[in-house]
Amino acid sequence: MPHFTVVPVEDNTQSNYDSLEGINWVDYRDTGQGYSGYTDTVSSDGHGNHKEDSPFLNSTDSAAKKNDFYDRNLALFEEELDIRPKVSSLLSRLVNYTNITQGAKEHEEAESALASRKKLPKSPSMGTLMGVYLPCLQNIFGVILFLRLTWIVGTAGVVQSFLIVLMCCSCTMLTAISMSAIATNGVVPAGGAYFMISRSLGPEFGGAVGLCFYLGTTFAGAMYILGAIEILLKYIIPQAAIFHSSGLNGADGAMLNNMRVYGTIFLSLMALVVFVGVKYVNKFASLFLACVIISIVSIYAGAVKSIFHPPEFPICMLGNRTLVRDRFNECSKTVVVGNTTIPSKLWENFCSAHNTSGQECDKYFMQNNVTEIQGIPGLASGIIRENMWGAYLEKGQILEKESLPSVDVHGALENLYLYVSADIATSFTVLVGIFFPSATGIMAGSNRSGDLKDAQKSIPVGTILAITTTSLVYFSSVVLFGACIEGVVLRDKFGDAVSKNLVVGTLSWPSPWVIVIGSFFSTVGAGLQSLTGAPRLLQAIAKDNIIPFLRVFGHGKANGEPTWALLLTALIAELGILIASLDMVAPILSMFFLMCYLFVNLACAVQTLLRTPNWRPRFKYYHWALSFLGMSMCLALMFISSWYYAIVAMGIAGMIYKYIEYQGAEKEWGDGIRGLSLSAARYALLRLEAGPPHTKNWRPQLLVLLKLDEDLHVKYPRLLTFASQLKAGKGLTIVGSVIQGNYLDSFGETQASEQAIKNMMEIEKVKGFCQVVVATKVREGIAHLIQSCGLGGMKHNTVVMGWPYGWRQSEDPRAWKTFISKSSSDHTDTVRCTTAAHLALMVPKNVSFYPSNHERFSDGHIDVWWIVHDGGMLMLLPFLLKQHKVWRKCKMRIFTVAQMDDNSIQMKKDLATFLYQLRIEAEVEVVEMHDSDISAYTYERTLMMEQRSQMLRQMRLSSAERDREAQLVKDRHSLIRMGSLYSDEEEEVIEPVPEKIQMTWTKDKYDAERRNRNNAPENFRELISIKPDQSNVRRMHTAVKLNEVIVNRSHDARLVLLNMPGPPRNSEGDENYMEFLEVLTEGLERVLLVRGGGREVITIYS
Repeated sequence: MPHFTVVPVEDNTQSNYDSLEGINWVDYRDTGQGYSGYTDTVSSDGHGNHKEDSPFLNSTDSAAKKNDFYDRNLALFEEELDIRPKVSSLLSRLVNYTNITQGAKEHEEAESALASRKKLPKSPSMGTLMGVYLPCLQNIFGVILFLRLTWIVGTAGVVQSFLIVLMCCSCTMLTAISMSAIATNGVVPAGGAYFMISRSLGPEFGGAVGLCFYLGTTFAGAMYILGAIEILLKYIIPQAAIFHSSGLNGADGAMLNNMRVYGTIFLSLMALVVFVGVKYVNKFASLFLACVIISIVSIYAGAVKSIFHPPEFPICMLGNRTLVRDRFNECSKTVVVGNTTIPSKLWENFCSAHNTSGQECDKYFMQNNVTEIQGIPGLASGIIRENMWGAYLEKGQILEKESLPSVDVHGALENLYLYVSADIATSFTVLVGIFFPSATGIMAGSNRSGDLKDAQKSIPVGTILAITTTSLVYFSSVVLFGACIEGVVLRDKFGDAVSKNLVVGTLSWPSPWVIVIGSFFSTVGAGLQSLTGAPRLLQAIAKDNIIPFLRVFGHGKANGEPTWALLLTALIAELGILIASLDMVAPILSMFFLMCYLFVNLACAVQTLLRTPNWRPRFKYYHWALSFLGMSMCLALMFISSWYYAIVAMGIAGMIYKYIEYQGAEKEWGDGIRGLSLSAARYALLRLEAGPPHTKNWRPQLLVLLKLDEDLHVKYPRLLTFASQLKAGKGLTIVGSVIQGNYLDSFGETQASEQAIKNMMEIEKVKGFCQVVVATKVREGIAHLIQSCGLGGMKHNTVVMGWPYGWRQSEDPRAWKTFISKSSSDHTDTVRCTTAAHLALMVPKNVSFYPSNHERFSDGHIDVWWIVHDGGMLMLLPFLLKQHKVWRKCKMRIFTVAQMDDNSIQMKKDLATFLYQLRIEAEVEVVEMHDSDISAYTYERTLMMEQRSQMLRQMRLSSAERDREAQLVKDRHSLIRMGSLYSDEEEEVIEPVPEKIQMTWTKDKYDAERRNRNNAPENFRELISIKPDQSNVRRMHTAVKLNEVIVNRSHDARLVLLNMPGPPRNSEGDENYMEFLEVLTEGLERVLLVRGGGREVITIYS
């Protein structure tokens, strides 16, 4: 066994791997230094394309590379270690990887940009309780619980209220399960729901749903502010009202105006607090949460106390109608003062006279008794039996207790204000829309993912526990309210029957003020949280740069505070404030939150069903069926609560989606929609592979062959313009080009060529694919493109290539050989290759004169010269072109050629009938071509063609002889040097011919060369005395006659389409074939030569 001695050698040269192929590569090897301060931030590359940094790329001191550059034990992998990390180094960085929240935490102590740079981000330390559970509780419990839940229970009844809570909480629970799966599928960078949805469903869905979530959060802030104003003006300081009711029915309008004024003031103050410093909002968050918890505990304490000692809140009833209590003192018609019975305050309200005669009193008042019932009978009273079923009311309907006796008489309309009545019409669907916001707020944990010690564990556990807790509170509250409080009091939204007390406050212990003050502070805190979170969400969307007009909202103060986003949020929230009704704002934000939850469920379901390799959530208790159920429930709740709001919300999301798609969101986030597209494409391709397409489904699938100049620019961009104008067929477009050379040497050139072609495709609005092939010969590359482009059933069926201009002037035969010729040393040419592959061929001649996409033809004709049947290509192409705005106003004319023995009249009728059955509108003309003698011009033209061919052939022959001689000399020298006649490198390479060839002359060779020079005049004389071939004369005669007819009829046509003759069977006539095509198309401005692929492409059948 050989013995190795490894001697460490110090490398004093500093290796620099700063940039390799445009990617910043870094060294990963362990330097022995501690890790500090790697954060997950959003950075920009200067073009607005933001990218997430990761722990996998990390720059270190280049000086530290030397110590570990060549590890003794890993010497075999020295080259790999230059650009790839050791496992130990990678793991150390992963363990120390952290991220900071995109919300407010990182700005609390950073008062300036300098300070924020100096401070190292703290490692996340929050657990499940403080980081997820309590924030979720604070966000879920809100204004609806305190202000509307009692009214919902009284209106819908205990059973239907239970169903409403069950539907809403089930929806959020299923969404939380889906969210947990997404959140635990890898390290969740800060950014919350928007980040999860956008990275799971792509930029289009991410932007649409992110903005919906932003609008929902903004309107939630407006709803919380309206709730706080309602508590303030109704229950704390009613005297602060600015507007007062002027008439009997003006109370509602005055209250709405008060809400608008005070709401605007509150919104301005809150926005100012958020602008001054988010740290104050975060510091008071725990205080606001304490208010919520204390308020809920006081409700339970009051319910337990009501078993033994119910609170005293008497309700005054007139017959079975509920009276507004604050308009009188005694619940009776008369009162006894001393020994005198006098009318009570109640009597004075219903009667105009202040005596007890009753002559001018309300009829209902006189015929019904006044009774007083207990507003809070208590938990043991059995009142739940009456509250079990719903009592939905119309707007203005008086609250009645069915069990009380009543004489049904119409009272005076002017006394309606004395009764408690419904302010809005109610139904099950309305109540669902109003209640749902009290179930939202489940995203609070995922929004704080940057602060969590273990987000993958804390988010699922904390969120699901919070939803379970709040659901139990809601269910128990529904039962307690129904079991403790009188039905008419429950249906009394603003507590008019209990002396303007908050209804839920009447049940609380020790005092109603506990609930009033607690709910006021909790709603203010929730409003501040919404105004804090919404601008940051908008800032995150703006920084992703997927919606260009939002880019300005990505900027903020020096410490990152989103100033402009806060301003927009305040303006949108002001719209909610101007609506002024809590019951009208709640369904709006329900729509936006339901839309967001719907797409969270969709994201989880799509990822699960696609089984993408990266989908490996740590949370295992999810299933695609649960996600689909949650998605269905979200959609159902949207239309149940308010179908017109649902349509508006979906319309907004749809417009945002299409806008992002139209702008071209060039983001690759590895999203599920991308995976779904791949799966759908695979399925569709496999289905297409089943058989060839039917004639009715045939459309031109184009392979456009482009030529690039020396600077890698597209030489004839109008070929792409023509392709885009043909795209009314909605077929496939592949743009191909060939670079001559070796692939290993030309890789960079290939990339540049592809980019240049893609840029030109974008300019010309061609939607398709680009493929650049490197080949030693251009003809080989074109043959490879024709054979291998496309995939499965999505392969091209038509080749579009330009005409080889200047082929006559060029001594180099490659220009036209690539187009037509073949020989033993070359691969099949393009025309013959397309014919062999049964592909159609289109050759636009004079393509530079073709119209651009910005031009419009207001009149003119597209002329089709139908010489031979080619499967209908000549009929279909003008129809497709006329779908484009450039050619839309052009009329179509079809010319066909009749011989002497054809019946031209019958041909015209048959052709018109055929076009009618094809549903193509076109003028029909039959052109008769009479037999005529071959003209002298035709004979002379053929003679010139053959003489030129012969001369060029002789020139190429002598050139080839010189090349062969040079090759023999070279081979002889190679044999001497290497002792071998074979060299792999030189097998396919054609060496350039040097200007001067050093040859070894013998006497025989010298004599032969002199004879060749003496024979030159003889060769010239042969060239003069050549006689043209008769078959060539006939072909030239046809080309000349046809050209005369076409020019005569179509000289002013916008475009002329005609059959392209097939190539000659004998390749020696290829050059003549090019001349025939030139003669055929002379004098025409725009010509499209068309050759069918050998199958029918158009049919008369439906």
